[in-house]
Amino acid sequence: MSMDYDVLVAGAGPVGLMLATELRLAGARVLVAERRTEPDTAVKAGAINTASAEALDRRGLLRRLFPDAPDAGGSRRPPFVGHFAGIQVPADPLDEEDPSLRGRFFMVPQAEVERILDQRAAELGVEVWRGAEVGGFDADEAGVTVHLAGRADVRVGWLVGCDGGRSLVRRLAGFEFPGTDPEITGRQAVVTMAGAERLGRGWQHTPTGVYVHGPMPGRVRTVEFDGPPADRQAPVTAAEIEASLRRVSGVDVHVSEVISGARYTDNARQATDYRRGRVLLCGDAAHVHSPFSGQGLNLGLGDAVNLGWKLAATVQGWAPEGLLDTYTSERHPIGAWVLDWTRAQVALMRGDTGTRALRDVVGDFLGTRDGATYYVQRISGRWQRYDLGNGHPLVGAAMPDLRLDDGTRLADHTRAGRTLLVDLTGDDQVAARAKPYAGRLDLLRASSDGAGASGLLVRPDGFVAWASAAGASDPTGLEATLTRWLGRPSTPFRELPAPRRA
Repeated sequence: MSMDYDVLVAGAGPVGLMLATELRLAGARVLVAERRTEPDTAVKAGAINTASAEALDRRGLLRRLFPDAPDAGGSRRPPFVGHFAGIQVPADPLDEEDPSLRGRFFMVPQAEVERILDQRAAELGVEVWRGAEVGGFDADEAGVTVHLAGRADVRVGWLVGCDGGRSLVRRLAGFEFPGTDPEITGRQAVVTMAGAERLGRGWQHTPTGVYVHGPMPGRVRTVEFDGPPADRQAPVTAAEIEASLRRVSGVDVHVSEVISGARYTDNARQATDYRRGRVLLCGDAAHVHSPFSGQGLNLGLGDAVNLGWKLAATVQGWAPEGLLDTYTSERHPIGAWVLDWTRAQVALMRGDTGTRALRDVVGDFLGTRDGATYYVQRISGRWQRYDLGNGHPLVGAAMPDLRLDDGTRLADHTRAGRTLLVDLTGDDQVAARAKPYAGRLDLLRASSDGAGASGLLVRPDGFVAWASAAGASDPTGLEATLTRWLGRPSTPFRELPAPRRA
């Protein structure tokens, strides 16, 4: 049976759209099926971290979110860099010279990230069917037949569930999804309210829970340790938000209107494997947790850029053996860390005497240079690295923000979404080893002061797979690395023009 598309992505949220653009950029035929008829505008995540900003920057999308942003670097920071269990972490103690802290925190609504990715998907020719809910599917060794409500069946090579924490794809495919049960009901809403001036600003811990008022006008959040809500899908009413705020804050506010509202819990679960045959999971479909510290969107975008090029290589037939399995092996540990990071915050939000004392100790630690630095390194995503081999310290880490002598940045040369081989010495041996690879690889011959390496091999997801020491002329290990990530070589070869000297 012929394939209608190479990949069907179930879900047109930011993660599904990011995955679809990565797949399409790599040449795969992609269909996105979304049950909603219109984009979701509910108030959700309000920021992206450094790792996500760099991923968007590599594709030229960061400027669309922030036209005045020069790149993903910079040092401008607000007075607080975030919170841990509602404990605000001050920016003042941070060492501005620490290179591990480079980057900014980008305050942007999730809906705006989704809008930019939807726009990019359309430019690349990704088909997005809205009002097309996945009702079921039949998977076999050759492909997947997807049943869409109210539409004809679609035959695809691969199905990826990006359909959220209550993923139908995950359930029907039979993925194991172990974890811990919820103990809280969280609510967040944008409301019209009287009496708000009597509420505390920022995160407030009380014996009955936690609440937040602001900084956006009318935005409120509450956390109560009364177990999960009876019905998460029921509309969030003004009476519900008012009652919750009164219970937690002790202030007699009056909520007259809910403009946007949602509930959440601390249900923390993760699929044991992100792939079953020709069905994969990405984003919240693969892992669920509370939204504290805003890790969900960023974790999902990281999943998408890791999976996209690997699945496209598999579709096109040149992927080396086991490449697709590295999606789970690389991303699962990071997802597990996020679950524990959010579990720890829920534990620290409880209102008992012992927890309040512990919260004071943790707050003191987060106010120190070491504590604030540790926190920023973690939530920024810059700590994340993969086990891609020993040797050069750059291997396994996100690519450096190199400024090249022609005035460009290394990120400027990653727009096409291919593996990038960077030769910083004019070594013909590097070009010779690269030539047998077809359009899978771009060669960039450039120069840069302070690069700390004479050559780099950067995977499409921005992680360094190979690096040679500064001043080295023999590209030791490059050929084996190329084979590991790009499979068997082929021809012809595309070489980027040498950059002009500044």
